[in-house]
Amino acid sequence: MIQESRVMALNGRPPARGDYVLYWMQASQRVEQNHALEYAIRAANEAGLPLVVYFGLTGSYPSACMRHYSFMLDGLAQVKAGLADRGIPFVMRHVEPPAGAVELSRRAAIVVTDRGYTRIQRLWRATAAERIDCPLIQVESDIVVPVETASNKEETAARTLRPKIHREMHNYLIPVEETEVRRKVRDAGLESLDPAGGDELLRELGLNKGPGRVDAFAGGTARARELLEMFIASKLDRYDADRNDPCLDGLSDLSPYIHFGQISPVYVAIRVQDARSPGTAAFLEELIIRRELAVNFVHHNEGYNSFQGLPRWCRETLMEHGMDERPYTYSLEQLEQARTHDPYWNSAQTQMVKTGKMHGYMRMYWGKKIMEWTGSVEDAYSIALYLNDRFELDGRDPNGYAGVAWCFGKHDRPWAARPVFGSIRYMNDKGLKRKFDADAYVTKVKALK
Repeated sequence: MIQESRVMALNGRPPARGDYVLYWMQASQRVEQNHALEYAIRAANEAGLPLVVYFGLTGSYPSACMRHYSFMLDGLAQVKAGLADRGIPFVMRHVEPPAGAVELSRRAAIVVTDRGYTRIQRLWRATAAERIDCPLIQVESDIVVPVETASNKEETAARTLRPKIHREMHNYLIPVEETEVRRKVRDAGLESLDPAGGDELLRELGLNKGPGRVDAFAGGTARARELLEMFIASKLDRYDADRNDPCLDGLSDLSPYIHFGQISPVYVAIRVQDARSPGTAAFLEELIIRRELAVNFVHHNEGYNSFQGLPRWCRETLMEHGMDERPYTYSLEQLEQARTHDPYWNSAQTQMVKTGKMHGYMRMYWGKKIMEWTGSVEDAYSIALYLNDRFELDGRDPNGYAGVAWCFGKHDRPWAARPVFGSIRYMNDKGLKRKFDADAYVTKVKALK
């Protein structure tokens, strides 16, 4: 089922005569449980035309580097194979995504695209909408409750969004039915790169800059589904108890796959809901409420990736304490290389650099300490975003922007005032040690290769 609230016309163009229907795939990089893909197939069937799927591989995505591109190409190779099995050709080009969509739209009757929430993703779709002469239809497929349906304003905290999501969730936790492709095509006769080229392709395109591929995660829907099934079978029961202990392997590890659209959050939620486990409620709180709170933040707040996007009380209290003496100050280089006095912070940074993923509880501590150890809060905010986006596989994402903002008070409440932090929630290593064996975490990270 594809709910009408997931569908939005981005321009007012009438249908055109064309050789195919084009699905501009960018955010939802999967063949399974993809509302945008199924909508495009149905549109092609109704028009009596074949479907072509296009992906634009840009070299200028903010903060993206080789580790992100490698993970993404793993998934896109599976996309190409999965589409071929359904009789749909896949076209990937090294071009700015909207430019490629506009070019291919010249032979299209209709263009369908998926939805992204960050500034650049919105800009891409708006740019294409102005230049495409046939209908451009956006179909939301990477959150459970469409962002406008959930709320028409920026929510202050999870507690204000939660009841709104809960009222709507049952209408959207429905699998999308796979549609038979009527006009199957093996080759559209369009120039295309092969995503199976992997790291060699990235080198040829000059996209092999920055932190390299990580061995901890292989991209693609197949691996995402394996991780989901392992999580349900062996971790979900204890998720609520284990999730905040970085010494344990208690998390799903799905965030990079959800970030790249390699697995549907609707599908994940249905599978976890059907498991009826003691950990189901806690996991769905993270997957749906907290994640969609982050989307709400990015959608409604133009300053989502800057200090100025924080609530006024956060900015005011931090600026009031901006001249407070810092116990330590570190440069970006020292932080990036994990050269601080704090073994727990160093371990969190090292885990992120080596694996492309930091444990969620440690990411909160990590962000708080950057704020405490940097000469100005504006610089601290920029550094936290830079490091998160550069090294995390799931960086450059609403979850990451909301996570950094939370460290500076967003979606939280004022606490008792103290130096440097003002009324922002404070965290220290004693708190870590009360929660879990922090020294064991250090040992665990040292063992990483």
